[in-house]
Amino acid sequence: MLPAVPVPDGMVRARFSVLSPGTERRHLAATEGPDGTRDAGYMTLGGDHSTGWILAAVPHGASFAPSSGGTVTAPPGTRVQAAAVARFQQMAVLGLAQLPAHVDLGDAVVVGSGPVALGCALELRRRGAMQVRVVTSRPHALISRVPGTQCVTAVEQGSARLVIDAAGAPRRAARLLAPGGTLGLLGTPDPGSVLSSLSLHRAGRTVIGMHELTAVATSRYRDAYTTAATWLNGLPPDLVDAWCQIMPGELAAGLYADLDGPRPAEPIVIFSWESS
Repeated sequence: MLPAVPVPDGMVRARFSVLSPGTERRHLAATEGPDGTRDAGYMTLGGDHSTGWILAAVPHGASFAPSSGGTVTAPPGTRVQAAAVARFQQMAVLGLAQLPAHVDLGDAVVVGSGPVALGCALELRRRGAMQVRVVTSRPHALISRVPGTQCVTAVEQGSARLVIDAAGAPRRAARLLAPGGTLGLLGTPDPGSVLSSLSLHRAGRTVIGMHELTAVATSRYRDAYTTAATWLNGLPPDLVDAWCQIMPGELAAGLYADLDGPRPAEPIVIFSWESS
């Protein structure tokens, strides 16, 4: 933890920041390589709820320029929990838009139960999916509170027409695909992940990369965030709050030290820098 510094003129003071476990683990791994250290952080919020939270991809607790690349703004009145959840749903808004028109969302399978999976389940629901199966080792994960979502420990191999990998485990997700099915890669895969092109070819399966940053320089990127936040604002606030844990920023270092350990029950952890 570095000491707080005065906010430079023209910069936005950090008030909250959001943890993304997968991204943070990759950042930590990068600090052990020849390129030196990387600051911890995924998404920081400045501004306030009345005029609209501003979110930027800067280190935890860091001030930032409101015109930074990739910055998005929540609709006025959006609570901090909804603003954070919307950031993960934004990924699915952009990712699911890449699916071919013939793909049926009606019985989608999502692999994972963390923040990316939560955003995906919410977006599937927003798009009209009445049933979403979530494959997770945690049968009582809070993602199950998304309407129409069911947590399961397994799905029959080769049975699902649409599988969204939100855990960075594409090989496990691919095994669930039926012949002719579609696999969406929403979570960032491990660099060593390998899919058999021969098995995909023979079964007529489709694989779609869903990385959000393919749209970062376009209006679609900002519009996707606004779409997610606006829809979340229509959900009961206590439901959105149930997916979030807000903790003081000074506890961030301790949580980082155990990123591979037991995770908080809430899929989204928000650090508060209000006292910094």
